[in-house]
Amino acid sequence: MSDPLSASMKIAASGLQVQSQRMRVVSENIANAQSTGKTAGSDPYRRKTVTFENEFDRAAQADLVRIKDVGTDKAAFRIEYEPGNPAADVDGYVKLPNVNLLVEMADMRETNRSYEANLKMMTQTRAMVMRTIDLLRSS
Repeated sequence: MSDPLSASMKIAASGLQVQSQRMRVVSENIANAQSTGKTAGSDPYRRKTVTFENEFDRAAQADLVRIKDVGTDKAAFRIEYEPGNPAADVDGYVKLPNVNLLVEMADMRETNRSYEANLKMMTQTRAMVMRTIDLLRSS
């Protein structure tokens, strides 16, 4: 049987890790929201997505979260008429990334709140461990 406080720390740590990786992907999407292809008619940056899955940790006897896959969004690219753009095709249309900044901002906010919740969980668990140690010392 594992220690519940130790298992709580491992669960929260796995949450912190996946949320920080997710924030990296969201940041990459935002940074490339206006990136076009390098040559005329080429495809631009394609939005990345993150998929999570549960993973059972036998040592902690707990379900941890991990990143299953960093994939790409198959949604269509936006197309705008910009004949002077070097990435424009013969008709003057430019393909722009399938990144929606409102969706990315919502993902960033959700990621941030999930990260903060896991951080708070670690803080609370650490406080409980310290109180337990203090009780054992005073006995």
